[in-house]
Amino acid sequence: MLLKDEVQMLRRVPLLAGIDQTKLKLLAFTSDRVSFAPGEVLFNQGDPGDAAYVILTGKADILVNSSNGDGQIRVAEVEQNSLVGEIAILCDVSRTATVQASTPVEALRIRKDHFVKMLTDYPEMTIEVMRVLADRLSQTTTELTEARSLAKHSN
Repeated sequence: MLLKDEVQMLRRVPLLAGIDQTKLKLLAFTSDRVSFAPGEVLFNQGDPGDAAYVILTGKADILVNSSNGDGQIRVAEVEQNSLVGEIAILCDVSRTATVQASTPVEALRIRKDHFVKMLTDYPEMTIEVMRVLADRLSQTTTELTEARSLAKHSN
């Protein structure tokens, strides 16, 4: 795929939509294009957070280890124009979930140093990342509240 095509795909990602085309070219140029077959893992829960991924095409499952050690639980799905893996970079922690391709996935792998530089250079991107993370936290809180309520009523 040509650099200009990757730039156009990056422009469709809500977090990156407001970024200058020149910076998007630099981001695309410094990122690695990666492909995953269905069932392949982009990264595992517990891995070091060394990169974020922009899903260009395809879908992937977000999986977390169950608390009883009984395998993994699918908690979400990401698709085209989504960003994954940014939490481990921003919080400087290990991966909080496993991301596994459910269809063929094409993605751009953005190294941690490039991602952090983009946030430093573009405060509007930082604000958008905060919104996305706050949204996820709100959704998780709602789901946790509902699950606790159901558990309480079933006892």
